[in-house]
Amino acid sequence: MSAHAVPHTVEHHPGAKEYIAIGTALTVITALEVTVYYVHAVRPVLPPILIALSALKFALVVMFYMHLKFDNRMFTGMFLFGLATAAFTAIAFLALFGFVRVAGA
Repeated sequence: MSAHAVPHTVEHHPGAKEYIAIGTALTVITALEVTVYYVHAVRPVLPPILIALSALKFALVVMFYMHLKFDNRMFTGMFLFGLATAAFTAIAFLALFGFVRVAGA
C-alpha cells in the first residue's frame, strides 16, 4: 500500500430505527394532508398547502429511500434538474390551457 492511498471512508446509511422514524414522519404528513383537505376554512389556500406537504414527503423519500443523501452530489443535481424540468413543463401546460391564471394576464 502506498503512502498516497486515499483512506476508505464508510458513509452512514440509515438503519431500521431511522427508517421507522422516516416512515412515521411520512405517515404523519399524509394524515395531515387528509385532515387539511377536509378543513373548509383553508379551501382558498388548499393547493399551496398540499403542494408543500407533498414536496416535503417527496424530499424525504428521495433523500432516504433513494439514498441520494448519501451519494455523489452530481446524482442529486441530475435528479433535481429533471424534477425542475418536469415541474416547469407541467406549470407551462397548465397555464397554456387555462388551468392556472398568470398574474397580469
